[in-house]
Amino acid sequence: MIKVGILSCAHMHAGGYAHGLQLLPNVELVGIADENKERGEKFAQHFNIKYIPSYEELIQKVDAVVITSENSKHKALTLMAAEQKKHVLCEKPISVSVADAQAMIDACKQNGVKLQTAFPCRFSPSFKRVKQVVDEGQIGQIIAINGTNHGSMPGGWFTDKELAGGGAVMDHTVHVADLIRYLTGAEFIKVYAEIDKKFHPELNTDDCGTLSMTMTKGIFCTLDPSWSRNSAYPVWGDVTMRIIGTKGVINMDMFNQKLNLYNVDDRKAQWLYYGANTDAGLIKSFIDAIENDTPVFISGEDGLRAMELALGAYLSAEKCQPVELPLVK
Repeated sequence: MIKVGILSCAHMHAGGYAHGLQLLPNVELVGIADENKERGEKFAQHFNIKYIPSYEELIQKVDAVVITSENSKHKALTLMAAEQKKHVLCEKPISVSVADAQAMIDACKQNGVKLQTAFPCRFSPSFKRVKQVVDEGQIGQIIAINGTNHGSMPGGWFTDKELAGGGAVMDHTVHVADLIRYLTGAEFIKVYAEIDKKFHPELNTDDCGTLSMTMTKGIFCTLDPSWSRNSAYPVWGDVTMRIIGTKGVINMDMFNQKLNLYNVDDRKAQWLYYGANTDAGLIKSFIDAIENDTPVFISGEDGLRAMELALGAYLSAEKCQPVELPLVK
């Protein structure tokens, strides 16, 4: 039986991961630790687990941790767990700087524990099919990719630069960046970005942007990671990709598995999602790697490279010119 603890439930994905852990027969979800007592106790009650105020105390009771804190706290919690020889699944973005992310990777390697980055989109059946088609060579060599990760403005600490490391571009670039790297086997080598605040003028951070990237293998990509969905939109957002190859084109709409509901009580249309539970797929992958002592499917390095693209985009927007990647050579 693998004992797992959740460190902070600040991130909305904590609930999905807790549910995924409780689905596995070989896992005991020991508890939740959170410095916010009210938040932690409410989460613990919902999932019928223990609330433990101290991160250190919970870490000592488990074999592995899931970190779903504010982004800027990922490093401290990862180092705390690694020093106690505990495996780590860390929410995206892996951190808020290249130096912090590298320190997390180094600490886990030095202590002989696994570090997996939480990119559940890799477990979408739609994306798995896209990967299969590309790997089989059905669309030839990839030339270009256009991606989107639109969403509603999440509010809370996500709009605090100190805690989140940025706004929409930090929040939503990393998912599609990881999918593109995994799909192509190529690396980002240059990014140009336009970043602004158009939908929520009250914010102190960005809520929209457009990224243009060049990659090794001669691939060109664009991405819109904006918080452009308003409160009337049926769901929080999307993840889409248009992949152009020398022999064909693939269009993927990852979450377009839904029923249309016209709700008289709420007086608006709703989309009822019936697709796969990607959070559960992510959790199972992490637990399988621990149980079988195999490499994690999504490494800390994968998390670093995706986050680095977002950081490069901010630098590009600040300089009004393209920025070469990696940022630290």
